[in-house]
Amino acid sequence: RRCKAALVQMTSVNDVAANFEKCASHVREAASLGCSIVFLPENFSFMGAAPGQAQAVAESLDGPVLRKYLDLARESSMWLSLGGFQEKCEGDDRIYNTHVIVDSDGEIRATYRKIHLYDAPFVGLMESKQAIAGDKLIAIESPAGKLGVTICYDMRFPEVYQKLTFVHGAQVLLMPSAFAMKTGEAHWETLLRCRSIETQCYVVAAAQAGLHNTDGNQRRSWGHAMAFDPWGACIAKLEDGAEGNGIACFEIDLGLLESTRQNMPMNAHRRYDLYGDGPHSVPNAGGPPPLETETKGMGFG
Repeated sequence: RRCKAALVQMTSVNDVAANFEKCASHVREAASLGCSIVFLPENFSFMGAAPGQAQAVAESLDGPVLRKYLDLARESSMWLSLGGFQEKCEGDDRIYNTHVIVDSDGEIRATYRKIHLYDAPFVGLMESKQAIAGDKLIAIESPAGKLGVTICYDMRFPEVYQKLTFVHGAQVLLMPSAFAMKTGEAHWETLLRCRSIETQCYVVAAAQAGLHNTDGNQRRSWGHAMAFDPWGACIAKLEDGAEGNGIACFEIDLGLLESTRQNMPMNAHRRYDLYGDGPHSVPNAGGPPPLETETKGMGFG
């Protein structure tokens, strides 16, 4: 099974309406090129310029901001990966950083609340001051295959992707991001390629890029939106900085994924009897996840 997809790189600002117009333009372009699914980055709908702005614009998932994106998906007959939305949490001043998967009928098919919050004082970011961590792993079927849904900083925790792949049957791992400049230069491409090689999955990383504002925190994001195939080859890439913003189209070929796994059946070679946490393999490459009775008590996500 093959699926044409589009990867987005953009520079969100602290203006919800302006960001929607950018996203809508990218989605409509992808639709005109025959894509079935579009991957948007973290903070696609808003990027704050000062403390408290993200909390101030946060809404529930049935609010008017997300409704515009659901309508866009339906009008474009396009699945959307909305890579990080400011979701309001009732009874708490903090918010969830939520990745929303929307189908071509404009219905929400899955939501993932980011489980690893980016607290990195050396780059001036402390996500836990404004966000609450999620507590569930999410995988969902789509026209591109089974999506393993994560956000940005999660990519530094390979155990997440082992579980998504070898327990939940993920075939396409999503890592939409607003990566910091210093860490992006050092680690971005290496982390993405490693996750694809070690899981034999497609990896898709939509990205924020460039300077988000000039009158506030002057935050910059690394950009370099990329996609990798199950062999670790880069199959889509957008260039450095805001000048590289736009979409990159690529093909997800589940036949290639299956042949890669069959030619090197890593799922059958894992030795969790030696390095702990129980067996992580699925019954066959690209097959269904194990039954609950097979994994009960083994700490699986």
